[in-house]
Amino acid sequence: MARKRRGQPIHGWLVLDKPVGVSSARVVAIVRRLFNAEKAGHGGTLDPLASGILPVALGEATKTVAWAMAARKTYRFTVRWGEARTTDDAEGTVIATSDRRPREAEIGAVLSGFVGEIRQRPPTYSALKVAGERAYDLARGGEVVELEARSVRIESLRLRAVPDPDHAEFEAEVGKGTYIRALGRDLALKLGTCGHISALRRTRVGPFDEAHAISLDKLTSLGHSPPPFEHLLPVGTALDDIPALALTEAEAARLRCGQAVLPLRPTDRAFILELGNGQRIRATCGTKLVALAEIADGALRPVRVLNL
Repeated sequence: MARKRRGQPIHGWLVLDKPVGVSSARVVAIVRRLFNAEKAGHGGTLDPLASGILPVALGEATKTVAWAMAARKTYRFTVRWGEARTTDDAEGTVIATSDRRPREAEIGAVLSGFVGEIRQRPPTYSALKVAGERAYDLARGGEVVELEARSVRIESLRLRAVPDPDHAEFEAEVGKGTYIRALGRDLALKLGTCGHISALRRTRVGPFDEAHAISLDKLTSLGHSPPPFEHLLPVGTALDDIPALALTEAEAARLRCGQAVLPLRPTDRAFILELGNGQRIRATCGTKLVALAEIADGALRPVRVLNL
């Protein structure tokens, strides 16, 4: 007897405005159930205590998750001065205190030192692996976890408000692998105090922003009969910043079969030559995204083929 297929082949991106108090994995499970989708994933974890943009990939969009995760992200966050916590956010227990409260001018004076390529030590409570184990699992088990500093990029960092002496509100645009919890911790240390993130909201992930988002409450209120397909964005949305090239039906068929393609049209060959080896291309045919391809010696080599 043939194995029964679970869910339907539904493809696209849904931009969720995740509320505080629910995990990213739980949100993905809810979206998958509401759409009765075969496959689902997300474009970058948000901690339960964080809110904001969580792009959820359905079906063939899951093949483009890596590009969403690599995209720049924008966060608004609040640092609570005077308390260091085990998790570098409000969820942890207090491990150090300080009476020092930095003034607005002092805060503004140190921000430029956190912009550009910087070295950052990830939070002890993170999903990074140490000898095959998640760092947060080791830390919760009472082990001392030492994570090495690594290079990350912060595109911009600005002070938005100082509502009271204990708190300061910021906005940052960051590259892949940047931990906002670590940024808040290090800002406090630079200012001669200690601190943790007391509030965190993500407002953008690459092309996905609040203008596209739907709240989890609204999504669940719509139910799943029929699913809210009008909120789905195209599979290729996560690849919008990658150059596109339209192929013929024959060229698209070869690419779908995993074969390299040397475009026949002179204008296409000139376009590929201009971009150069190693450049990624969105290969399309008609209105459909065929594959993400890479230029190699004047031809297109498929990297991820999409079955749409």
